[in-house]
Amino acid sequence: MNLVIRSVSKTYGNGVRALDDVSLTIPPGMYGLLGPNGAGKSTLMRTVATLQEPDTGTIRFGDIDVLGEPRRAREVLGYLPQDFGLHPRVSAEAMLMHFAALEGIAGRSARREVVESLLRQTNLWDVRRSKLGTFSGGMRQRFGVAVALLGDPRLLIVDEPTAGLDPAERVRFLNLLSALGERSVVLLSTHIVEDVSELCTRMAIIHEGRILLETEPPQAIEALAGRIWRRTVTAGELERLEAEHRVISTRLLAGRTIAHVHADGAPGPNFEAVRPDLKDVYFSAMTGASA
Repeated sequence: MNLVIRSVSKTYGNGVRALDDVSLTIPPGMYGLLGPNGAGKSTLMRTVATLQEPDTGTIRFGDIDVLGEPRRAREVLGYLPQDFGLHPRVSAEAMLMHFAALEGIAGRSARREVVESLLRQTNLWDVRRSKLGTFSGGMRQRFGVAVALLGDPRLLIVDEPTAGLDPAERVRFLNLLSALGERSVVLLSTHIVEDVSELCTRMAIIHEGRILLETEPPQAIEALAGRIWRRTVTAGELERLEAEHRVISTRLLAGRTIAHVHADGAPGPNFEAVRPDLKDVYFSAMTGASA
């Protein structure tokens, strides 16, 4: 069952065009929506989650008209927003029991069974009686997934889930999302390239409300083979390099600036060819370089 987004646009009252004719077909599995902060990712996530309406366009999930039948859509989707509030003095188990009742799961024994299953699935069973205010960032995110999974959704929308997590918590959280992607559509919005690289079978890059690239990560990386070049430069050299060539990214390594250039051939002396990765795909798309 695919999530099909067609010609979706949204302009806010202040004149900001958050989405500009966005069209995507998202198959089952993990799908990454990659872009910088302010690119329109969260606007698209909220629109798919039926929390706001676009100015134009359609969204369908299987036979469900998401915009025309929001109640029906909410029955099959789960949503983990970038920021969500928790009652710090309530235990994880008690809070999830409350949400299960709101979800319409009838009978206390049935709710307990569902809650136990979700807390075990998100690796929170051993801390089920701990207050939510004591949870680490990663534990909070995993609890958010447990809430989103109530009702066994076929479409899970996750907005910037790993921002601020330490490396160990990030790995645990990504492993959880990967398992969920085996049986449903998981739409992952992030500005972290590694999240998409490690998880997603398909991806789109969005910037200023427009889709710049829609692809499979391995194919996009392969398309850049032989076109990414690297050189260590000084500040003055970087200015000249940017004037003469398409510099897609720079980074510091041991206090020295490493520039990556997109070019069909060696841009000049002292450049070495680089095996591209998804960061090179991302920065090439963001700077308008084509494979």
